[in-house]
Amino acid sequence: MGVTKAPAIWSVGVVVAAFIVAAQGSPSSSARRPYSLFEDDGLSRRHGQRHYDFVIKESNYTRLCREKTILTVNGEFPGPTIYARKGDVVVVNVFNQGHKNITLHWHGVNQPRSPWWDGPEYITQCPIQPGGNFSYRIIFSEEEGTLWWHAHTAMDRDTVHGAIVIRPRRGTTYPFSKPHREIPIILGEWWNDDIGQVLADAISTGSDFQPSDANTINGQPGDLFACSGDGTFRLPVKHGKTYMIRIINAALTNGFFFAVAGHRLTVVGSDASYTKPFSADHVFIDAGQTVTALLKARRGRSNARHFYMASRPLATNPQATVDSSTATAVLEYVDAPAAPGDAAHGLPSLPAINDSSAAAAFTARLRSLASKGHTADVPRRVDEHMLVTVEVNEIACAPGEACKGPHGNRFASSLNNVSFEMPRSDVLGAYYRSAVGGVARTDFPDNPPSPFNFTADDLPPELALTARGTRVKVLEYGAVLEVVLQGTTILGGDSHPMHLHGFSFYVVGRGTGNFDKRTDPAKYNLVDPPYQNTVSVPKNGWVAIRLRAENPGVWFMHCHFERHMVWGMETVFIVKNGKGPNAKIMPPPPNMPRC
Repeated sequence: MGVTKAPAIWSVGVVVAAFIVAAQGSPSSSARRPYSLFEDDGLSRRHGQRHYDFVIKESNYTRLCREKTILTVNGEFPGPTIYARKGDVVVVNVFNQGHKNITLHWHGVNQPRSPWWDGPEYITQCPIQPGGNFSYRIIFSEEEGTLWWHAHTAMDRDTVHGAIVIRPRRGTTYPFSKPHREIPIILGEWWNDDIGQVLADAISTGSDFQPSDANTINGQPGDLFACSGDGTFRLPVKHGKTYMIRIINAALTNGFFFAVAGHRLTVVGSDASYTKPFSADHVFIDAGQTVTALLKARRGRSNARHFYMASRPLATNPQATVDSSTATAVLEYVDAPAAPGDAAHGLPSLPAINDSSAAAAFTARLRSLASKGHTADVPRRVDEHMLVTVEVNEIACAPGEACKGPHGNRFASSLNNVSFEMPRSDVLGAYYRSAVGGVARTDFPDNPPSPFNFTADDLPPELALTARGTRVKVLEYGAVLEVVLQGTTILGGDSHPMHLHGFSFYVVGRGTGNFDKRTDPAKYNLVDPPYQNTVSVPKNGWVAIRLRAENPGVWFMHCHFERHMVWGMETVFIVKNGKGPNAKIMPPPPNMPRC
């Protein structure tokens, strides 16, 4: 049976009947098995739904020879994996036993008609305050594959994140042979300093953010770093078996190349949507994205027992300071005989840290599976067009301040030269009460206010200046929207992983230089473009995305480089209600946190 890419329609009766409000108070103290990357554990069913208890708490962890206190879920770093099947509803009861406000976001889950459980702070909800609790309801309507969840407050997702594994609906199968085992591989970062202080320092001075001290694989920097050998993540495999590697980029600041020494990967999915399979020596995965790949365990002629896995960042702006370190993990053949001094078999060959062409070449190979069971329903007719510049900017330093950003100003960023200012009350609640004008203006521009040669060298410095504003875009229900995201060379230019909540979209085109509306659309892929929720806008280039606005609600769009989002590279799409009862936003749950 064919599967279209429009959001599923969930009837009011089914949704209301299914929703169970979690009891107030502390989570049950019933025994839970320790978290494992390899098992569907820590999960219960109540009233036909899967339930998880997430306790936000501070825990002590040691990395790079230093111990520090970090924010975690259930004391785990990375956090627990959520397991589901396509069509499932999962309830996550969050208990905030930490010292600060928190929200959680289910990255890539469309949440049809249910933006109340999407999670971005002051966009769809007020945060869960210390001592408070809130139950999120996650609706897996069309998603199948690899996604992830993370905190959506300040920079808390540095340590508050975990994988989401969505298996095929019962009675259906993968569009390839079932693997022997599936393993989340989460790429991230580690700061020796408190991440809250890193944020505070950057905001107070208007400077760039301090880079991380190490990149990580499943929370560990690997044995190239001091005091890190014993904790290095090890993946046990057996010769001849096939393993599904669910790769997630949870990093705050970098895209990554990833590879396994002596092995090729077969890419079969991206952002919880299947792709046409292709073989690759390495993958590129931008911040916020996921890649699902198959690894055939073959030792080859070396007959070695251990092989390195490694990740290295991509840095596209030479003016920015980045953590260029290589994180490692170990693929271990448990059925091979051990040998004295058996070291891992060399580092895999990874592209250079500034090799944008390698990233572009990998990304260009992603195409939707477009099979009978996984169709590509690409919109051909477009109702609204937007051209949106993505820029790193400056905001003038206020009199009496000592700013450490470019030209003595503050770093900022913008979309169409609007640097988003976060409201202090949630946009969704205001919109639902017909009072959105009290928190935002509904006139986000469809085009740059002053067109210029976006990718020219030596742009005038005054083009770097921007201003703050809370401006959102309103869409009619059912409208087909095309957005061209255009990079610029302002302040050196950079790549930008742009993430849209509430939707996946078709990436119908991409290119270098300035988008040309007269000639570039003729080169669009309208047959089998990748279907993603996070798209990498190349440095000094553009991408074009298309979507149907069939998910009513308030949906955040932002760069997934954390510093760019903090600086203002975001906006909000408000999709109006449609005419029928199944085309309207669900009522809010009774226990929404209050500001």
